[in-house]
Amino acid sequence: MCGIVGLYLKNKALEHQIGSLFEPMLVAMTDRGPDSAGFAIYGDEVAEDCVKLVLSHPDESYDWKGLADNIEGQCDIAVSWFQNSRVAVFKLQATREVAESVFATHAPDVAVMSAGRSIEILKSVGEPQEIADTFNLRDMKGSHIIGHTRMATESAVTEKGCHPFSTGMDLCLVHNGSLSNHNRLREELLREGIQFSTENDSEVAAGYLTHRLKQGESLHKALENALEDLDGFFTFAVGTRDGFAVVRDAIACKPAILAETDDYVAMASEYQALTSLPGIENAKVWEPEPARIYAWNRD
Repeated sequence: MCGIVGLYLKNKALEHQIGSLFEPMLVAMTDRGPDSAGFAIYGDEVAEDCVKLVLSHPDESYDWKGLADNIEGQCDIAVSWFQNSRVAVFKLQATREVAESVFATHAPDVAVMSAGRSIEILKSVGEPQEIADTFNLRDMKGSHIIGHTRMATESAVTEKGCHPFSTGMDLCLVHNGSLSNHNRLREELLREGIQFSTENDSEVAAGYLTHRLKQGESLHKALENALEDLDGFFTFAVGTRDGFAVVRDAIACKPAILAETDDYVAMASEYQALTSLPGIENAKVWEPEPARIYAWNRD
């Protein structure tokens, strides 16, 4: 079943409140997804010559400081980092390709949850309130955020299998629904160099968008092609460094609702998840039309 929530702030003055605004939205989707939850937040942007990675390791007492010191000493790469519960956020003066190669060499048992200049993906097994508390969601700052609560109908209930999924720089996707042609698409995308870490069909959808964007397509064009190439039923919420998009398949059997004010755009699988937002009583509220792409961009 699963639940999707997203919040895109048009009013920069609210960016310091995004975590406290978003937490009740995520928790409201508990009944739709009690086995795991996660979110992708955009903020704390690094410089153009740097990359930010969220890293995870099975050992909750893993020596992140030792890893950072090792990378700086052996690879001559400037590193800053901080720990957020069981994960660490590393900022490196390097490209994504160099950074991921460094971790593959020096810490092959560390998983990269997300990479980009702005994005941080935080997710785990457990109920949404537990995940929100674990990663201190209510205290976070940023420009936009997308979240997901999962009721698993396929693939394992593991940290890697949780949403959101990211397969490209600052790109994330959450999905409610099911794809019927994801195995074929996975094989095609693997031949194009897109890598996957789970059997989840939603990761294939993220990989598809990454591939299209690498071909020079805009996010809007990539989503148009997704409507043609992805078989099944779905509601997608997609985040990029600069924006936020929502699209439903042509049948649109999975629920979704959008709300917009002068301060924000919000979406959820159910209206109840929007009721805590300020000014929601005066918002424009509507159900997104089938096979229509709704997108907001900071530019």
